[in-house]
Amino acid sequence: MQSKIIYINFGFDSKIMNIYLDNKIGLTIFAHKKGMILRALQKVIEGKLFKGKAIVILGPRQVGKTTLLNQLISAINKAYILLNCDDPEVRMSLSNANTKELELLIGNKKLVLIDEAQRIKNGGLTLKLIIDNFNDVQLIVTGSSALEIGNEINEPLTGRKYEYRLFPLSTKELIEDKGFLMARQILESRLIYGSYPNIVTNVGETKELLYNITDSYLFKDILSMENIHKPALLEKILTALALQIGQEVSFNEIAQLTGSDSKTVERYVELLEKTFVIFRLPALSRNMRNELKKSKKIYFFDNGIRNTIIRTFNPLNLRQDAGALWENFFVSEKVKSIHYQRTFSKLYFWRTTQQQKIDLIEEKDGIFDLFEIKWSKKRKVKFPASFLKNYNTENSNVVTPENYFEFL
Repeated sequence: MQSKIIYINFGFDSKIMNIYLDNKIGLTIFAHKKGMILRALQKVIEGKLFKGKAIVILGPRQVGKTTLLNQLISAINKAYILLNCDDPEVRMSLSNANTKELELLIGNKKLVLIDEAQRIKNGGLTLKLIIDNFNDVQLIVTGSSALEIGNEINEPLTGRKYEYRLFPLSTKELIEDKGFLMARQILESRLIYGSYPNIVTNVGETKELLYNITDSYLFKDILSMENIHKPALLEKILTALALQIGQEVSFNEIAQLTGSDSKTVERYVELLEKTFVIFRLPALSRNMRNELKKSKKIYFFDNGIRNTIIRTFNPLNLRQDAGALWENFFVSEKVKSIHYQRTFSKLYFWRTTQQQKIDLIEEKDGIFDLFEIKWSKKRKVKFPASFLKNYNTENSNVVTPENYFEFL
């Protein structure tokens, strides 16, 4: 029997992937649906099933939490019930539920999945009842706000849960699903449009989808919490942060730019962190007097969200911020890698009053790996001798688009 070529369109516009089928040795065919990319967190969660604890999955809307729940349902292959708390009737049935009501709801199901659990009134107590009274049931819940999850769920589930975060698609997930060459080909697209699952798998609709995620979900969820009465101020603060990625951020400076005060800015930044829009990178300061101690950088979890906020989708060769986009991308990818691989490393940047600097530092067990993040591989890098002398450094790396995947 002759070998043959099969052409499969994976949804990347006109890019077609050729798969060579050798009938003599057989082939594993990509069988999942468009967009159903296997998430790294799935294997992590499967290793924690049926150990008497709830599994809490946090992440922004549209990042793939519901899809992950469906993939877990298929993998676990047990009788299940999936409850979406965006439905008012579901919320009502779970709010202040007693043990007898939960028995009727769960029945003989061994897997209980609750989507957007932060919307349940007194949800933590309901989840605690399930954990304490249904020993053979695995409870998995998702939430799109660490703030609301913290208020409603975390305290009642203390000692009764494993907690994970689901991020936009990671480099490793894309390489494992689409292959190394395809992952490299879409790097520029990820720097501009980001890595939300729908964005990666629906290239022709990227801008419309991004505006929908940002305006309909991100802003809607944030404004519904904490009694935010000034949406215009939130947008101004987000824009100021978006224009300063890769730079040290001053809340006083942002307050002046936005006509606010530093305490209000800090409150909004904390809210944006807890809704998984941004994250802080602290300065490392341990041994040297001239190290900056209280400085911080702020990055976006997703480049596409950042670019949507400033309404700029120009190609990289027409942009002044290509280096900043590259730095934001790599730092956010490093955060994903650490979380999914469960290495529990800590990330910092470093700078002195003499302007010596290191873009990114990863600390694990008191040992430091250093990263200078360069868009152009032609730029020469020399790591500060004072840092190398004072810290237990294992590796000093220059990260470029040609080698970044080696560190993820």
